[in-house]
Amino acid sequence: MQITTTETVPGADIDRVLGVAQGSTVQSRGLGSDIGAGLKNLVGGELKGYSKLMTKARDEALERMEADAREMGADAVVNVRFETSEITQGGAEILAYGTAVTLR
Repeated sequence: MQITTTETVPGADIDRVLGVAQGSTVQSRGLGSDIGAGLKNLVGGELKGYSKLMTKARDEALERMEADAREMGADAVVNVRFETSEITQGGAEILAYGTAVTLR
């Protein structure tokens, strides 16, 4: 499966647009991590625990988007985008979406 942020797949022609493929996940850190992040905010620097969490969440959202596209019969997903939103204090949703297509 080709996944790209561009509107086309280099070297291939889009045969058919199948619709929007999407995948999402909601992730949160534990209380201990939130306390550690609060302390880190006092001195500055990267919140590595949150960076790892968001990387894991993006990967999971992409995998779910790809599975959704496969169910639609797609060969590729083009114009892929990510969105994030706070669902609850300490919990964020990552949404990956794009256009599922078949290629010639």
